[in-house]
Amino acid sequence: MNHRGGAAGGPLTLADYAELAHRRLEPGVWDFVTGGAGDERTLAANSAAFDRVRLRPRVLSGVAQPALGTRILDRTWAAPLAVAPMAYHTLVHSDGEVATAAAAGAAGVPFVVSTFAGRTFEDIAAASTAPLWLQLYCFRDRGLTRGLVERAARAGFEALVLTADAPRLGRRLRDIRNGFRLPTGIEPANLSGSGFASPGDHAREAFDPALDWAVVEWLRSVSPLPVLIKGILTASDARRASEAGAHGVVVSNHGGRQLDGAPATLDVLPEIAAELSGRRTVLLDGGIRRGADVLAALALGADAVLVGRPVLHGLAAAGQDGVADVLGMVTEELADAMVLAGCPSVAGAGPALVSASALPVQGGDERPAAADRPRGAGSGLVKEELHTSVSDPVLDTMNFLNEITHRYPDAISFAPGRPYDGFFDPEQIFAHIRRYMDHLAASGKSPAQVRDALFQYGPTSGQIRELVAESLRLDEDIDVPAESIVVTVGCQEAMLLALRALIAGPDDALLVSSPCYVGITGAARLLDIEPTAVEEGADGFRCAALEAAIRAERGRGRRPRAFYVIPDHSNPSGATMAMDERQELLKLAAREDFLILEDSPYRLVSPGRQLPALKSLDRERRVVQLGSFAKSLFPGARVGYAVADQLVTDRSGNTGLLADELTRIKSMVTVNTSALSQAVVGGMLLAGKGGAAEHNTDTAHYYGEAMRATLRQLDISLPEAERAELGVRWNRPGGGFFLTVKVPFLADNAALARSAEEFGVIWTPMSYFYPQGGGERTLRLSVSYLTHADIDEGTARLAQFIKVAARH
Repeated sequence: MNHRGGAAGGPLTLADYAELAHRRLEPGVWDFVTGGAGDERTLAANSAAFDRVRLRPRVLSGVAQPALGTRILDRTWAAPLAVAPMAYHTLVHSDGEVATAAAAGAAGVPFVVSTFAGRTFEDIAAASTAPLWLQLYCFRDRGLTRGLVERAARAGFEALVLTADAPRLGRRLRDIRNGFRLPTGIEPANLSGSGFASPGDHAREAFDPALDWAVVEWLRSVSPLPVLIKGILTASDARRASEAGAHGVVVSNHGGRQLDGAPATLDVLPEIAAELSGRRTVLLDGGIRRGADVLAALALGADAVLVGRPVLHGLAAAGQDGVADVLGMVTEELADAMVLAGCPSVAGAGPALVSASALPVQGGDERPAAADRPRGAGSGLVKEELHTSVSDPVLDTMNFLNEITHRYPDAISFAPGRPYDGFFDPEQIFAHIRRYMDHLAASGKSPAQVRDALFQYGPTSGQIRELVAESLRLDEDIDVPAESIVVTVGCQEAMLLALRALIAGPDDALLVSSPCYVGITGAARLLDIEPTAVEEGADGFRCAALEAAIRAERGRGRRPRAFYVIPDHSNPSGATMAMDERQELLKLAAREDFLILEDSPYRLVSPGRQLPALKSLDRERRVVQLGSFAKSLFPGARVGYAVADQLVTDRSGNTGLLADELTRIKSMVTVNTSALSQAVVGGMLLAGKGGAAEHNTDTAHYYGEAMRATLRQLDISLPEAERAELGVRWNRPGGGFFLTVKVPFLADNAALARSAEEFGVIWTPMSYFYPQGGGERTLRLSVSYLTHADIDEGTARLAQFIKVAARH
């Protein structure tokens, strides 16, 4: 962060940037920039509303480095703020929106580009590394509007923000008094030849004054981009926006002329947020001047805010560096405010942060926000007062996928990553239980003990640990004592136990190979752990990327504690870690003193000889293997395990195994894993002569053929020349359940819904699997659950969808 010296020699403030901009701009230009599009008193009311808010301080909260990231419209933002749409950045600096886009990209926050930008969409996109959205006016000439939308989409813009409060622009009194006109050469670069000069000249003639909610449906019909409505000031309009299919709203009152006494945006935010209740994105635009303002907006229901004039001030004063400085200051101030308020993450910001005596008012009467409102009749609860994980988008991703699947039952789905049903025979369950009972009896157990082994709780660490240890020795060449194993309720519990034991506080870092399985991300968020993503390269995981991430974490004063990875046929990417990288990873773990959490459920169900598991190569107890029998034996049994043979020494010098600590935690989570489920899995292992591999000869062949059939049909439906023309490509895994397809369009929830409805095929957006953003133009296919006939038909449907989406 630069914060170049201010008048007194210290760092610049936002006020300093405003003063510098004032000095450097012509008076008429300054008034144009400062006045905005709406009534001046409305703008002042927005700032005054923030001045009334008081945030509650908290001490000894343990919050040292609050998590600023947030996920909006399937994209992770580095902080809950974006650059608001403002016309003609070229009016204050020659680089205009190009400089703003570059600074926003460096800050990791989106830029909402005005229809009346002074630089082309293409130039702006070339400078940006963060999401770009298009702020859109709907013109009488719908062809002109559609052309803008399509041009922005081709440039890589990711959302549309329809300004709905501008059929009547505010009277820009200072511009009228100054007789201000845009200087020659300042024009809307993306409306070349339209004859537009300045907003005031074209509003009455060009804007469509008779818009109704049908415009949302029209926009969705001409573009797959998500649509947000800007200018929402009432809960009823927020509800209408949601019903019309908008993906979100922007609470804003300065797009156009307002009624006398129109409320400040902050005053109406709580009722709008309560109306939408997490179902749609809620952004706030207007009056943000400090990081504490951002936190106040989050506390009262916003998912993020838009920052406008301070950005223009920074641009006018120092170009790209000035914009970067302004965004950095707001972000740093937000982090400071979160620390002082004891708020650990953006998702944790709720109404309890705001002092009741200074809550926003509406209509001149005191109206307490959600913090002081009744909690509802009977057992009614306020969602924002529940743990932040219940509002985390990570936990909603699969819900949306399930909703799509149920809405379109006739669609062929490449989404479920579960085993093929054709291998299951219900009668086998009884035979496996009987086999396990016979094993117990042959081991010297009395009939009473056999009965207890099936009906009672059993040991927390598991009653089939010896059988699991033997199967690991036979199948994976992993030789560990049974006491180092904890039998868990699926691998998901093993993840939860390992994270709870290893990540002791905010200074401990969890690193994850990205894209990664959502289960580890979700478990981390449940425990208030923000994982650090280590991006895979085009050819898979590389230790160099992990080493760089470790250095960065140490530079932030954090201790890298564990690294989670699926080394074989990964979910979701299908990638497999090379042998040299496996060996280098083990060396790196020893050198940098962290543990590897190895999750590798697809080895036994993949054809051919597999590379050695990390745990089988582990000579220094650096690997905690998180395992599961769901894919290889019986998914419904929900039996997993953790191999945790690391030594743990207490202050008295006593030593034990990490498995013992996991068992203690498990005793307070699930108490024990189902004895009946363990009996079924134990019987299956016994039937396989002690291992699981023998059960998977046919399944591995089937899944291998399913993968080959999918790849073969993709090659047929999208020949090499055509996919090169469209910009489509996919990887070719040698096993596992998953492969990924890169496409030239946004593969988001909106595209998924269109694919299901119009083409009858379902897939999974890869953006679900990126903890810190990514994968927006990639989709995941699972080949495991379908018949080969369904694969052929589904792949043909998918190819048709891709062709249409790529060309539109």
